[in-house]
Amino acid sequence: MRLINLVRLSLVLTFIVIMLGAYTRLADAGLGCPDWPGCYGHLTVPNESHEIALAKSLYPSLTVEAHKAWLEMIHRYFAGTLGLVVFAITFLCLRSRAVSFGLPVLLSLVIVFQALLGMWTVTMKLMPIVVMGHLLGGFTLFSLLCLLYWKLRDSTCPALDEVKASAGLRVLSMVTLGVVVLQIALGGWTSSNYAALMCTSLPICQGDWVNYLDFKTAFQLLQPHSDSYEFGTLEYGARMTIHVTHRFGALLVTLLSLAMVYRLLCTESLRLKSAAKRVALLLGIQILLGVSNVLFSLPLVIAVAHNLGAALLLVSVLQVNYLLLASTSKVSANSGLVSKESVR
Repeated sequence: MRLINLVRLSLVLTFIVIMLGAYTRLADAGLGCPDWPGCYGHLTVPNESHEIALAKSLYPSLTVEAHKAWLEMIHRYFAGTLGLVVFAITFLCLRSRAVSFGLPVLLSLVIVFQALLGMWTVTMKLMPIVVMGHLLGGFTLFSLLCLLYWKLRDSTCPALDEVKASAGLRVLSMVTLGVVVLQIALGGWTSSNYAALMCTSLPICQGDWVNYLDFKTAFQLLQPHSDSYEFGTLEYGARMTIHVTHRFGALLVTLLSLAMVYRLLCTESLRLKSAAKRVALLLGIQILLGVSNVLFSLPLVIAVAHNLGAALLLVSVLQVNYLLLASTSKVSANSGLVSKESVR
């Protein structure tokens, strides 16, 4: 019970860290502190005269912006707390052997890599590939913690429905999950290259957008060196290409998700039907938030909500895959038992 409660706490903390990370990035506070893990050589934001003097001596070309620095440091405090909780979860899992050792060890490895990405985000001055990787790392951690929670919960709850899901439904669910992951990566690439406002009309983009497409530059992961990547370094055509691709990705996610939801609602499993309704609801919210970002020119609250909606949509589609895999495994196991009994 202590372990599953700790996992619940880690899920809440991860959600908060994702929210704070999105808010920090969208509020242009990603370089609020130019060093890591402290801030201008301190563990907190410098506010005393001697602290500000030290900050100026260390970074003479920069001005301490306290509101941005506090956003960055609060994000780090929560991320650090989350890291300690995840390490505790790994320790308890390995000691109790509640699940196989692979998942809890992977959680700790992701946390360590996330810390490195957080440092590189600052030291590499918001390099887009690093910022996108940091976003994907946070979503990966959230997904892995959800998997751990489901495994722990299902080990103490009644058995899953025995559903003979077709191979086509399982493949469709896995493809949908993969496309959702790619779309989240596209969203991170859009945000890290400051391309969210490149198209201000619906459904695709304004003007003769086709003639501005520049896929070669838009998806060059290792961009030319810059003293800072804050506010983006790509030309209009490349940024517009990123934005347009993200919109087409949203269309593909919508079509695949709706097809999956329809197939799930046709099954006899109450849990799968419930999961399908959850996917449909989150998909609808994400579409509304995406449209609102365009119509209202990326309001901070809506943009942050769009990030959180993406995280929830990801784990809802992941849960569908988890349920299908668990149900199929149970059916296979039961079939094996029946076959053995028949032989006897």
